[in-house]
Amino acid sequence: MKKSLIIVAVACSLSFTSCTFLDNLANNLSSIANLANCEYSLQNVSNVSVAGVNVRNITKGQISATDVVMLASAITSKRIPLALDVNIGVKNPTDRSALLTTMDWALDIATQEFATGTTNQNYTINAKKTTTVPLGVSTDLYKLFSSTGIEALKTFAGSFTKEGTSSQLGLRVRPSVSVAGQTIKSPSYIQIMKPATATSTSGNNTGNNNSGNNNNGNKPSVGRIGL
Repeated sequence: MKKSLIIVAVACSLSFTSCTFLDNLANNLSSIANLANCEYSLQNVSNVSVAGVNVRNITKGQISATDVVMLASAITSKRIPLALDVNIGVKNPTDRSALLTTMDWALDIATQEFATGTTNQNYTINAKKTTTVPLGVSTDLYKLFSSTGIEALKTFAGSFTKEGTSSQLGLRVRPSVSVAGQTIKSPSYIQIMKPATATSTSGNNTGNNNSGNNNNGNKPSVGRIGL
């Protein structure tokens, strides 16, 4: 009799667990579908610095003597940190919420992937709402400018606009969701900022970096996951 009761209790427990699992799975699958319908765009870029130089202090490519010393010192020390804060707008046009569990980012310089990273904070993208997902993007530029030197680095630092974007810099993101403990990534990256030129790290482009075409590669774009 006791055995029968135990078997019944275990069966009920398994049945309850199975139903709970299936319910959670169904909800997560719904979140994936909704996440695929979300739109991703650049909201703003802030706190951009190259080797400790605040690029917003550079206007029309005119770099101060102090900034030049900092850039030259960075090359000498073989460490040229680039840091920027990027806010990504995730718009959910559906009637149900979407769950974002991680977001990979890829930084492109001169149309080549230069650095990657991931943010692991969870976000619920509510129905008919836009949620801001902040990304802290950072890398070391030394291997890019070790051979081209200070003039190319000055050109790069001077290419940023007051909005914090640069025709030389691109950014792509790749959202992910978690289902039953497994991370499911979107099959491809979404372009948020696009670099405009493949020759921009050359020191010969100084005269062109602040032309009216400087923003062409980095106009805010809207992308979706191709699930």
